[in-house]
Amino acid sequence: MDTKEKGLNTICTHVGEVKDNEYKGATSPLYMSTSYAFEDVDVKRYPRYFNTPNQEALCKKIAALEHAEAALIFGSGMAAISTALLTFLKAGDHIVLQQILYGGTYHLITEEFNKWGIEYSFTQGWRPEDFEDLIKENTKVIYIETPSNPLLTITSLYGIAEIAKKHGLISMIDNTFASPVNQNPIDFGIDVVIHSATKYMGGHSDICAGAVASTDENIARIFSLAKNLGGSLSDYTVWLLERSMKTMGIRVKAQNENAQRMAEYLDSHNDIRKVYYPGLPDHPDYDIAKLQMKGFGGMLSFELKENLDALQFQKALELIKSSMSLAGVESTVLSPARTSHALLGAEERKRQGISDALIRFSVGIEEPEDLMADIEQALKRTKNAG
Repeated sequence: MDTKEKGLNTICTHVGEVKDNEYKGATSPLYMSTSYAFEDVDVKRYPRYFNTPNQEALCKKIAALEHAEAALIFGSGMAAISTALLTFLKAGDHIVLQQILYGGTYHLITEEFNKWGIEYSFTQGWRPEDFEDLIKENTKVIYIETPSNPLLTITSLYGIAEIAKKHGLISMIDNTFASPVNQNPIDFGIDVVIHSATKYMGGHSDICAGAVASTDENIARIFSLAKNLGGSLSDYTVWLLERSMKTMGIRVKAQNENAQRMAEYLDSHNDIRKVYYPGLPDHPDYDIAKLQMKGFGGMLSFELKENLDALQFQKALELIKSSMSLAGVESTVLSPARTSHALLGAEERKRQGISDALIRFSVGIEEPEDLMADIEQALKRTKNAG
């Protein structure tokens, strides 16, 4: 075996489904491992251009999971979101976005798009007609998030896809909260699917990554901009992400089951004012969620009764940790008003229904009885402190 083949075989062991000879036909590829980097370089294998062997192999897996023709991975969820948006928008264009979005996406739009001459409109709701009412002659993209962060609203995938096709627009979704295990938007006609792969794809709170899945043509357009913006993922993080995705199916199914039990438990609790979870029959979008989701997900939000301090409650938790992270195997909580949606400002959060008392709960794979016991002791300590 010559030196180049040795380097190639080393890296291919990082990705279980890549054949040893899959890339031997490439012209002067860049073979990289922990030990080898060669001067005989073809720009097509330049790591910043998203296409070293394990990057390409992982993209194929993500595309398969999302029933897409192709996919591209990024250094973060926001890198994936910003690159996808800017691929299909230029100065003078207009985008219609769902009102309730991840705070980082909202901040990107409101802080940067005016500088670039891109117009935008946020809906007042999340029904298909709310989006269609805002479409203008220069509208190019409809952007949704379902389930949404942090209120778990559900938007009809069929409805949005039909409106986009009717008006010749690109439809995009942030599918992070659902994961490809629970929801495949392309099956419902959505054009571009985006993930913060940091979350359910990663699942262990130890990486930062993003992903976009779509048609070959759309991914080629996204890649054309991505290689200039430079939001690529390191080979080592690609390996970690591919490792994590091997267990995504069983992790997410366990989180689905736990979240359903925790939502039902909290919904019946005397100290809980409101629970936001699409798996509860009294959720206003329950029927839509049943139609387009295979599982209701591991995320929920809730509010304590008004006489209980939400921050004191979170500090009193022992098993469940206060953390910015979500979708890991460990259960975590945070206050959106102080973290993920802090940049929206108090007035905008109030308009969207995100109260200062709202707690976002990312349910892990622990025993539900242990999670319930932790919540009970934290509620007791919160009452005593009050």
